[in-house]
Amino acid sequence: MRQLILVFFIVSYHVAAQEDTRYRTVMDKLARHYNQEAYDSIFFMLAPSMQQHLPQAENKKFFTALHGEAGRLVSWEALAVQSQPARFKTVFQQQVFALNIYLNEQNKISGFEFKPFGADELVQLEKNLSSVELPFRGQWTVFWGGDTPEQNYHVENRAQRGAFDFLIIGENGKSYRTNGRSNEDFYAFGKEILAPVDGVIAMVVDGIKDNVPGEMNPVFIPGNTIIVKTEVGEFYVLAHFKQHSIVVKEGDKVNKGQLLGQCGNSGNSTEPHLHMHLQNVEEMYKATGAKIYFEKLLVNGVERQQHSPIKGEMVGPVK
Repeated sequence: MRQLILVFFIVSYHVAAQEDTRYRTVMDKLARHYNQEAYDSIFFMLAPSMQQHLPQAENKKFFTALHGEAGRLVSWEALAVQSQPARFKTVFQQQVFALNIYLNEQNKISGFEFKPFGADELVQLEKNLSSVELPFRGQWTVFWGGDTPEQNYHVENRAQRGAFDFLIIGENGKSYRTNGRSNEDFYAFGKEILAPVDGVIAMVVDGIKDNVPGEMNPVFIPGNTIIVKTEVGEFYVLAHFKQHSIVVKEGDKVNKGQLLGQCGNSGNSTEPHLHMHLQNVEEMYKATGAKIYFEKLLVNGVERQQHSPIKGEMVGPVK
């Protein structure tokens, strides 16, 4: 598309969003007006400063050209809607764009930008933005966790570099009661796994058989898996669930502490445990991982806040 159509970006207000619903409402109205070719209605969605820089005739020319080259807006997806700018993935009939939108205090559009959608438009994370709780009850041990290969072998995987593997160690100092030859012998097997964040279930895999302890399934590496997407575009991956134990489905809204399923031994796993990590997109092969800091938890019996556990620590929820 011509440069005129790709970019038009004026910002006159930098107001943090109080509620992400206002961005979604504006985006929904913008999409509806655009598809109806009601470009004058779009003009009246603009803040006064934007109307000065993009007068009514120019506004109509802009969106007419966009419609002519990209076609109708087929769908849109919010990537991040709790900070300025709100970021959307917009799928048109002929092209896919990243759309950034700024709003002023009156919910008028004070700035916007269309540009081709690419990897640089994905939400980039260094740490979690959402409030996160431990996804289980009781005391679990961090088998892998931390920032070095010695603490956490996951750090060498771009998507999983902030991952944890949690299991339960009994009073006997082992993760199993007797000989560890069956999954049922492990303390973690069958334990309830809970939603660590508020969000929507983006993906569910349920049906992969649990391994015999000591063996792995390299074909279905995560095993039975749930991915929870938050409102700010984070994707929390929880893996190795017990076969047929997952009680949520794709599209379900979940709240922190809600039951998801049971701990299992499916996928590339030698014993029952929970794998958890945060990534910036749903597809693991495209994703970049980030650290998770839990809002409040017990670490070796001591309450901590905003802590990212490391290998060897015993962690549990604050009662």
